[in-house]
Amino acid sequence: MEGMEFTFSDEVSGELADLVLAELKAENRRRSPELRAALERHGEEQPLHVYALEGGRPVGGMVGRTWVGWLHVDLLWVRERGRGLGSRLLARAEELAAARGCVGVRVETWSFQAPGFYQRQGYRIAGEVPGHPPGAVDYTLIKEL
Repeated sequence: MEGMEFTFSDEVSGELADLVLAELKAENRRRSPELRAALERHGEEQPLHVYALEGGRPVGGMVGRTWVGWLHVDLLWVRERGRGLGSRLLARAEELAAARGCVGVRVETWSFQAPGFYQRQGYRIAGEVPGHPPGAVDYTLIKEL
């Protein structure tokens, strides 16, 4: 393709990245009537964050987002494991997601993090990538609400 040039950027966002995202979203909507219908029902992506405070200080949190009827858990952190705080944070996030009309939850975790924790909360493994990162497995888990 004569005359084409490539450019490189290590910026997280920018005008070109925004353009690529907008064009991909538009193409996805054109190609998938199911996606269009889900967007009409649920609207655009919305943040959903739940934090646990003790004495005004954060001791845990869940950072996620709802989109097309699903909660995507991006981050789940607790200062001290074994107190049931992770379970309570996740349960509260699931309640809020259900109130938004979500039908499921999706989360990714590595084998050295918490796949067993999520399975104890009713999640099932939907996919895995061995060796990502090296020496570990990258799991995707889902749960129906």
